[in-house]
Amino acid sequence: MSEHYDALEIRDSAAREAAMLAALPLQVAHAKQSSAALAQLLKDVNPAQVTSRQALAHLPVIRKHELLERQQAGRAVAGGDVFGGFSAIGYGKHMPRIFASPGPIYEPEGAARDYWRMARAIFAAGFRPGELIHNCFSYHFVPAGSMMESGAHALGCTVFAGGTGQTEQQVQAMAQLRPAGYIGTPSFLKIILDKAAEMGVSLPSLTKAMFGGEAFPPSLRDWFAERGVAGYQCYATADLGSIAYETSAREGLVLDEDVILEIVRPGTGDPVAAGEVGEVVVTTLNPDYPLIRFGTGDLSAVLAGPCPSGRTNTRIKGWMGRADQTTKIRGMFVHPAQVADIVKRFPEVARARLVVTGEMANDAMTLKVETACGGPDALAAKIGEAIRDVTKLRGVVEFLLPGSLPNDGKVIEDARSYS
Repeated sequence: MSEHYDALEIRDSAAREAAMLAALPLQVAHAKQSSAALAQLLKDVNPAQVTSRQALAHLPVIRKHELLERQQAGRAVAGGDVFGGFSAIGYGKHMPRIFASPGPIYEPEGAARDYWRMARAIFAAGFRPGELIHNCFSYHFVPAGSMMESGAHALGCTVFAGGTGQTEQQVQAMAQLRPAGYIGTPSFLKIILDKAAEMGVSLPSLTKAMFGGEAFPPSLRDWFAERGVAGYQCYATADLGSIAYETSAREGLVLDEDVILEIVRPGTGDPVAAGEVGEVVVTTLNPDYPLIRFGTGDLSAVLAGPCPSGRTNTRIKGWMGRADQTTKIRGMFVHPAQVADIVKRFPEVARARLVVTGEMANDAMTLKVETACGGPDALAAKIGEAIRDVTKLRGVVEFLLPGSLPNDGKVIEDARSYS
């Protein structure tokens, strides 16, 4: 049996990139034509010129708070667009379901087969056509349950809609139906297996699992392995669907074939150097919900080289934290975008990190900057002025050699004592 879902996974990397960049201007044009919000956000963009990653990087990043604000504005008006002008489809046969995320932000589900593109990730986790999957993602409000179920159906699997809660009933269903594996959060499967052990119930059919929604550290992976369950991760969001998935190589997550990924410096839309940690920004080729440069708010980094599983798409390290590091200092909010603004004023500065220290009301700000500049005194004074101009707060400047700051995506570090 093939180790790959389809030939797209093992195509030449240059051919994939060419296909993506050929599809990109068409998607931008479609988004401008079919989405009122994107028509406004991209009003000065000529889609025919968006044919490279460099051109893509000049487009604005759409962040979740903007999606929420536009949806709220639409819902506040009688007859307004509840999706804030981002959806290219409306109620009816083209939109079978709607889901909600905290905010609330409402997400449309289109009618396309495997709309969320989860079948590829489920296959990579070891599931095959003709198997039964016990799906314990929620079917209530959020899209996770439907997301996984539609992917499983596209793969040719049967699904038991377990949902969340009712642990003893979950154990009973698994024992009686004998599913090949589980899909859901790792913490809930651990609860189920612990309950099964407490009940004295054996679940020998359960040999594989695909996890999402939570961290899946190696210690937990080993815990499942000791109980005969091979667990793999997937990375998906309610806005974008599948973004990346783990393979048998267990070396990072491989990108889905229908997304264009960028890693940008938090608070900006500027791509970082290869291997540097930054915010995950995704452009999807989904015609129903055509999000262009959507900022996930998650941190990750690109891994060098192809996956040992034979898949040739880009790999990322997986979830590495949140990009929104907004911090309140002396009663004022300071944002990563403000740090980026300061850095852009000084070409001598390669990277910077604002470190906040102190106790109670005695906050202190230190902007640590990487620079090879030979005359730091005058530069420090100018950067100090820029800190005050941008943030309205005083801060000191500390110079570091290039490469000194950790590669963890942090732009603002809150190191205050709260004890």
